[in-house]
Amino acid sequence: MRKLSFEEAKQLRPNLAELHDRPRHPFVVLLDNIRSLHNVGALFRTADAVHLEHLYLCGITGRPPRDEIRKISLGAEESVPWTFVKDAHEVTEKLRRQRYQIVALEQTDESVDYRLAPYRFPLCLIIGNEYLGIQDELVLSSDMAVEIPMHGIKQSLNVSVAFGIMAYELLNHCDKP
Repeated sequence: MRKLSFEEAKQLRPNLAELHDRPRHPFVVLLDNIRSLHNVGALFRTADAVHLEHLYLCGITGRPPRDEIRKISLGAEESVPWTFVKDAHEVTEKLRRQRYQIVALEQTDESVDYRLAPYRFPLCLIIGNEYLGIQDELVLSSDMAVEIPMHGIKQSLNVSVAFGIMAYELLNHCDKP
């Protein structure tokens, strides 16, 4: 076994033009008031990795161009379709009309373990603020809430880590025939 060089690994990846022609996975992510620009950059990078359909930046969520985002995203904001919409409710209502399942990644009294949830595509995953979580109104209007089980003293993961777990779980579900 030999580790690939940066150049060898890069040659295995599509360029922007090739990526544009590839079908995207049928889920979008709504970032609800993410305060850390570094988290936003990490979320862009993971969104690129899973080739998702769209990223919605809402509320106070920072948006490109910002050096703090690019430092972490490594330019993924160029390969991920994204839109800034101040009011997250506008996005969820538009997507609901388009028959998206709205899924909140949040701890609620009815949250389902993310590994057992009945996902339906197309899907919109909502990721919330690092301290406050998802706005109550968005949680209430969601079709379902899912959570990642925690086994230590902390009640949650960093939003970018949680998104990484969820993004690959959603890939497992949307790729199944």
